[in-house]
Amino acid sequence: MTAMPFSGAHAQSVMPSTQVSAGAGIRQLSYADFADLALSAQVVAGVTITKAERLKGDLAPGLQAGHARFLIEAQTAMLLRGAEGLPGTVSYIVDLPLDDRGRAPKLKKNRVVVFGNRVPQRPQELRLTSPYSQVDWTQGTESLLRSILTEATAPTAPPVIKGVGNAFHVPGAIPGESESQIFLTTPNDRPISLTILRRPGEQPQWAVALGEMVDDSASAPAPNSLLWYRLSCFLPSAMPERSTTSLGAADAQAVREDYAFVLKQLGPCGRTIAR
Repeated sequence: MTAMPFSGAHAQSVMPSTQVSAGAGIRQLSYADFADLALSAQVVAGVTITKAERLKGDLAPGLQAGHARFLIEAQTAMLLRGAEGLPGTVSYIVDLPLDDRGRAPKLKKNRVVVFGNRVPQRPQELRLTSPYSQVDWTQGTESLLRSILTEATAPTAPPVIKGVGNAFHVPGAIPGESESQIFLTTPNDRPISLTILRRPGEQPQWAVALGEMVDDSASAPAPNSLLWYRLSCFLPSAMPERSTTSLGAADAQAVREDYAFVLKQLGPCGRTIAR
């Protein structure tokens, strides 16, 4: 196998409880990080490392200072994602930081989860998708990844969000009462919209509809769910001006305020790994 580095940055250490060493600090991977990793990889697998050969010199071009490059051989223990299956033994390359004394980590027998893409014509090889694509296995990590991937492959899975489309605003019969509907755009034109209801003296209510009609089943997404991730991590930070061009000034301002309310309710995406 020819040693090939990752495209772009190199892998960092993964600490217990899915903490990732990055530079001088420790990063705890978030739901959004795991969703990014799992949904962008062709293969998500749990493996046990059986051999870790350190690569040096010409076999480790572009290696970041303070890091070591390893050619990993591992036994496949579980396959969480991978339509074409995975051989019992796989290999890949990973870069990991040395410890404070300059020693390389001990990897043999470690259980890890890897996020990778297949190497054409080399069925036993994987190319990890990012510097963070090897994480220590824990039951919590496995359960979270199973939940993300199960949601993503369900017939009712929320679509990928491309942006914001048209919006409407209707004042109510009494002052302070109103309804805004904001349509979102998706790659396959699946309908999805946000509805925000305001009534005097009450907290605004909002919901997401995953169909043409808004009915009683529409609700706000649960935090750390796939729908929450699609919205919190991919909606623009402000209402696009083009989405309100057909509205009067007062209605456009009301829609912008309602959109900002939704973003505040969703909270930050929590992504710690640059995409």
